[in-house]
Amino acid sequence: MFNRLFGKPKQETNALTTLEKLNETLEMLEKKEKVLLKKASTEVERAKEYSKAKNKRAAIQCLKRKRLYEQQIEQLGNFQLRIHDQMILLEGAKATTETVDALRTGAAAMKAMQKATNIDDVDKTMDEINEQTENMKQIQEALSTPIGAAADFDEDELEAELEELEGAELEEQLLQPATTAPAAPVVAPAGRQQNHPVPQKRTAEEDELAALQAEMAL
Repeated sequence: MFNRLFGKPKQETNALTTLEKLNETLEMLEKKEKVLLKKASTEVERAKEYSKAKNKRAAIQCLKRKRLYEQQIEQLGNFQLRIHDQMILLEGAKATTETVDALRTGAAAMKAMQKATNIDDVDKTMDEINEQTENMKQIQEALSTPIGAAADFDEDELEAELEELEGAELEEQLLQPATTAPAAPVVAPAGRQQNHPVPQKRTAEEDELAALQAEMAL
């Protein structure tokens, strides 16, 4: 789309066509130069032969033709130099044009992207996201709210009942009698050990009776 708008293909085709034409012309001039160099060299050899044959006039004519060939060769060299300069300038202009086209294309793409995502659309999108988030929070709170009979329970009453249960349990633990530690076995002195079994556990009444019997025995 951008290429059709800015005409880049046509410009690129023209540049490539011109470069190809200049390159063909340069190759033609180089070939012609080689031919003229060969002809100039031939005239020099012929002048030598005529000089050996004492034909001075013919030798001079050969040297004149050689000079003409050399002038053409110099002219062809100037033509080639001009073509080289033109090709360098054209290649530089082509690179500049391509760079400008690339920058123009990038700027157009950036403009299109900014047009597609302007600040108003961004703000609107963020508002929608915030609204959806708030709605979701409300839905989650509604789902977590007790319904039916559970919704009628008073949290304060439940906490008071729990405190009563904990107080009753603590009071029950305090009223339980302490566990009586088992009496330590009485060890008789050596030589006076008794064979009577030691009772493992006695009640308070049994302890009083045993103490009374001991007094009577005295």
